[in-house]
Amino acid sequence: MQLGASLPVGDLGVDPIALRDYAQAAEGLGYDYLVAPDHVLGANPATYTGDARIGTSVSPYLDPFVLFGFLAGCTRGIGFATGVLILAQRQAVLVAKQAASLDVLCGGRFRLGVGVGWNQIEFTGLNEDFHNRGVRSEEQVRVMQALWAEPHVTFKGTWHTIEDAGINPRPASGRVPLWFGGHAEATFRRTAKYGDGFMPLAYPPDDTALAAFDKLRALVRAEGRDPADVGIEVWVSPGAGEAADWRREIAFWKRAGVTHATAHTTFPGGHHKRIAGNTPADHLAAITRFRAAVAEVL
Repeated sequence: MQLGASLPVGDLGVDPIALRDYAQAAEGLGYDYLVAPDHVLGANPATYTGDARIGTSVSPYLDPFVLFGFLAGCTRGIGFATGVLILAQRQAVLVAKQAASLDVLCGGRFRLGVGVGWNQIEFTGLNEDFHNRGVRSEEQVRVMQALWAEPHVTFKGTWHTIEDAGINPRPASGRVPLWFGGHAEATFRRTAKYGDGFMPLAYPPDDTALAAFDKLRALVRAEGRDPADVGIEVWVSPGAGEAADWRREIAFWKRAGVTHATAHTTFPGGHHKRIAGNTPADHLAAITRFRAAVAEVL
């Protein structure tokens, strides 16, 4: 099992030295990868008065391709993953190019986690349709995987047309690992058909998670694929419990066949809890304690 850590940009801020130092510290501790979020637009918290779930501009969100491109030059072996990139807000061909460029510059250390998003204000500002984002993102995945695999592509879909054209550079392996985040039935199906991995957040370490993983594996087999080729990533919380609790949770996930566990220090939702502090030292201390506690059960 690989162990990753979140990159808490909301608390670290956008100081490049702080981000570099945190990434290098995580690498030095033995973490396998870093996860960073994605949002393009946020509503003005001083003027937004609606009832809908809307993200605001209070916290900074560095563009993940720029962020990981910077950190690739500051680190040697630690991996990078988006958790998650809101694919349907963007042009598929451009994302394919950005992901391929990052893959080349970081030596294949990047996983592209994608999701359909929930913050409608971003889709409006980016001139994309919020209401067909799921089915459109499925076609986007097909476009990107074709562009990564072949030097020239001819593609005609509902939303995309490519006429014998390609991107350069392409990833050396002919693919960028593509992971799906979410819990909808469509996400399970898309992961089974196209994905290299599944990134759910809602399931605690209990039978609900095991049932979800069993469902995914059955769908993967129905697609003629080997479930061993599709990874599973969960998030765990250094802000909740103590060392013995962390070891029990990691041991549970390992028995369940989870391939990646991310120690996330800021995500508060469901069974997840953020750490108490918000300084770089607080976050670093949390992932240091967590890594030391679970090392023997990874």
